[in-house]
Amino acid sequence: MKLLIAYASTEGQTRKIARFVADRLVDAGHSVELLPVSAAQDIDPAHFDRVILAASVHVGHYQSEMSEFAATQARALLARPVLFLSVSLAAAGHDAEDWRALDGIVKDFADATGWQPGQVAQVAGAYKPSEYDIFRRFVMRRIVAAKDPDADLDVDHEYTDWDALGALVDEWTSKAA
Repeated sequence: MKLLIAYASTEGQTRKIARFVADRLVDAGHSVELLPVSAAQDIDPAHFDRVILAASVHVGHYQSEMSEFAATQARALLARPVLFLSVSLAAAGHDAEDWRALDGIVKDFADATGWQPGQVAQVAGAYKPSEYDIFRRFVMRRIVAAKDPDADLDVDHEYTDWDALGALVDEWTSKAA
């Protein structure tokens, strides 16, 4: 199977997730093209059997380049199986309100782009205080402290469940188109 994986990453965790997925698919014998969505604007999704798009949530939105790609390629994306990986710290928690908000973000994205993802997976991201500027560190510390009271707020922490993500990708690729 030939797959396109395009991602938008602000702090690098979504890129790491996309690379993990690409490596897993290549190891399973699939042909994969992995690239940042900003470099995929001239790629035709019709040349692929399936597509995986990955973007991270920041202040209630995905990166603008992902929105532009989805809007421009909506027709081609609707014609094939697409897995949309929505990456956020909120996905690491179990708060029903956070999950409703994540569903709302996906709905707003679909409304704005004219493209409804075939399957959406909420994937937990990472907390990386070592990489944040002072403002982002302040905001992210408050978010993580509320969601994970036992977290050491001075230490980077990945919340991504790699085993669950691998199982999800395996299941999705095994489904008949």
